[in-house]
Amino acid sequence: MENNKSFLWPEGILIALLALGGVFSLAFMMLLRPNASEAQSRQGIDIKDVTANVGTQQRIEKLKAAMLTSWQQEAQTKGLSYALPSRFQGAVIEAAKLTQGEKVIALTFDDGPWPDTTEQVLDILKSNNIKGTFFVVGQNLKNFPEIGKKIVTEGHVIANHTWHHWYHFFNQQAAAYEIDRTTDLIYQITGAKTNLFRPPGGMLHNGLSAYAKGQKYAVIMWSADSTDYKLPPVPKLIDNVIKDSKPGGIVLMHDGGGNRSRTVQALPEIISNFRKQGYRFVTIPELLEMEDADKKLLANKKQ
Repeated sequence: MENNKSFLWPEGILIALLALGGVFSLAFMMLLRPNASEAQSRQGIDIKDVTANVGTQQRIEKLKAAMLTSWQQEAQTKGLSYALPSRFQGAVIEAAKLTQGEKVIALTFDDGPWPDTTEQVLDILKSNNIKGTFFVVGQNLKNFPEIGKKIVTEGHVIANHTWHHWYHFFNQQAAAYEIDRTTDLIYQITGAKTNLFRPPGGMLHNGLSAYAKGQKYAVIMWSADSTDYKLPPVPKLIDNVIKDSKPGGIVLMHDGGGNRSRTVQALPEIISNFRKQGYRFVTIPELLEMEDADKKLLANKKQ
């Protein structure tokens, strides 16, 4: 009997201890549950925050895309994408050959956009109600996109002057990079599609012009060189432009790539001098359209 009691007693204690352990375990789990719920809650908040941030970023990207599309559409309605007359596609042009005797001249500016001087040139042109043609360097346009936009919004023509403004020889792949990348960026930033190209330094035999002609660009040279890149005295700069200019001519000046303060100083006097001679100012596309119209008129008269 004593042996039976001694055997049964530990079993009861064991059962009691197990039951008590279960109670403590349940209580411990209940204590932990709020922390787990809190962690889940925090995780839920983090997920919501991430989702919200992603959604905001997507909305921003959509807005930027919509603004770019709107800008490009507006640019196109302003005539910034134009069809180059077929006779000039792949041609090298130094001046327009006009048969009607119109005294017109095209002012062109290379190597921008450039801080200060490009905007100073734009202000002078605006105050004189003149539209010019700007041959931009791609990497400069990338660095100063707002100035590039201003060129277009103020009604000027923007054109291609390569990405780096290098002079060495280019194989076809390198030439494509220099020209196509610049044309693409012009369109991305301004909405304007250009088919006008000017080789740096006027070099026609280093691979760039050959590629441009193959892509049906008009390769635009010049008939009057200001030589402003040599930093001549302002009176000499003015004389360089005026003495070599004729009706249908193309004037070369620079708004970027270095110190162009003398160009800015000379420009008002150049404009005044041309106007005293009875000239009016046109863009390169307008000049080419005039020559094309003249030749069509002459051809019709011969029929």
